Amino acid sequence: MTALHPTIKISPPASVMTAPCIAAIDGGGTKTLLVVLGRDGAVGPVVRAAGSNPFDQSDWQGVLQSLLTQIPATTAALSLGIAGYGETRILGRKQEDVVRGAFERPFSFTSDVEMACTGAFGGHAGVLLLSGTGSVAWATDGRGGQIKVGGWGGLFGDEGSAFWIGRQALSLLTMLLDGRNQEDLAFLAPFADIMGLPSAPEACGAALLAWYGTLEHPRARVAALARHVSDLAEQGLEPAKRLMREAANHLGSHIDAAQRRFSGTSLPWSYAGGTFQSSFLRDVIAARHGAPVQPRLPPVGGGLLNAARMAGWNPDDAWIDRTSQALCAAGLTS
Repeated sequence: MTALHPTIKISPPASVMTAPCIAAIDGGGTKTLLVVLGRDGAVGPVVRAAGSNPFDQSDWQGVLQSLLTQIPATTAALSLGIAGYGETRILGRKQEDVVRGAFERPFSFTSDVEMACTGAFGGHAGVLLLSGTGSVAWATDGRGGQIKVGGWGGLFGDEGSAFWIGRQALSLLTMLLDGRNQEDLAFLAPFADIMGLPSAPEACGAALLAWYGTLEHPRARVAALARHVSDLAEQGLEPAKRLMREAANHLGSHIDAAQRRFSGTSLPWSYAGGTFQSSFLRDVIAARHGAPVQPRLPPVGGGLLNAARMAGWNPDDAWIDRTSQALCAAGLTS
């Protein structure tokens, strides 16, 4: 990678960094990422931590506080995109207060999906589907109009998310175990094996309940099952393919809703979040809505773009391209 992009550098740790820089924090339900970018285009430090969505993680304040202590003193501006921000006014103030108490320079706060949308389209029109533990879309017409679709959480929505897929798979498993479903028996043995459960129905049911009883973070653990459902779908297992098609259709309905809101503007779509590692999922959505646009920047790159504007760097298209290359070289792809 160095040979392809010889001007890209990885900066030293925050403790020894003295050059002007900006920073961004991208926080979801399962992980939080801090990235610092120097004025010279150097990336670093890069710090990964546990999730910081206050609806999923009880220690979200501790996670943010720990990351904030690792931001270099020369940081001119910080942009944060945290899952759950903006859901309630009181919670939003608490999130802002955590940052204000540890970072004395300019900062901005958005949701993680808004930050991802900024990165994906570089400020131009489009709709960004984010599907990780939860699901939500953010669309902009490129002229200041914005809309959020979905993002209602696991109780009311999150259709098409990793949690939703895992939850649907577990529901199918229980229906197979007690005989309510007789048509999808092909799903039982491979899915039980993936979960480390016996395939005999009675033993599997007891082991499933024991598995559930040990969960400390149920949403994250259930969401992790989505990757296995996708693997089974890509291997051709029909019940798994059906679950993934249903997830894709739910996510596609977010695009439809955004397009109706901005009916006079063509909205390309892009994506972010771990669920979209599934090529099966992407292909089903693309068959209905066309090929996705490759994100110009990963989600944390949208935060860096916001921070660069706050710092007065006036980032243009060339800056976005250089930053994209630098983040890619640092292993921070979309």
